[in-house]
Amino acid sequence: MKHPSSRAFFAYWDKKRGTARAPDRADIDPAAVRGLLGDIFVLSCEPNLGFPFRVAGTRVCALAGTDLKDRSFAALFTEASRSEIEEITTIVADETLGAIAGVTAAREDGSKAHLELLLLPFNARPHTPVSVTGVLAPFDDECGTLSAFTLTSWRYLHQPEKLLPRAIRKLQIARGLMVYEGLR
Repeated sequence: MKHPSSRAFFAYWDKKRGTARAPDRADIDPAAVRGLLGDIFVLSCEPNLGFPFRVAGTRVCALAGTDLKDRSFAALFTEASRSEIEEITTIVADETLGAIAGVTAAREDGSKAHLELLLLPFNARPHTPVSVTGVLAPFDDECGTLSAFTLTSWRYLHQPEKLLPRAIRKLQIARGLMVYEGLR
């Protein structure tokens, strides 16, 4: 992660999840990330609607030049990147796995702006709509309104697994009396 907003929000999200794969939506306190709210958004996991925005920060809306509530997240992207961003967002939600991506977009004058996209899942609960949160932050403060978002690179953020020594793993599996044959 290169952008300070992405690093700060990921650190907060990671702290809130503890040992779980993702935190509950209720665990995220907007007051704790007050300085990042302009770059944060929440998507509803409805692939057939293009993952509509539930909430979008003021800076994210300014980048798109419109209020994004209930608008399609995937529709921000070019046709070439749209299926890829839909697949990434689906995997983030279904596999409870974060993703980080590099994005370029066209400014009004035709030049390119570079952004960082962070997608993070929430813990799925019964009878609750599935959603994904994230950050969309430009590297240049004066971007203006952007269009034609294009994915340039991306990767999933795998949770590091805690490796145990072989002897401890064997003891976790074995319970009760163990008989070793062939010993004198």
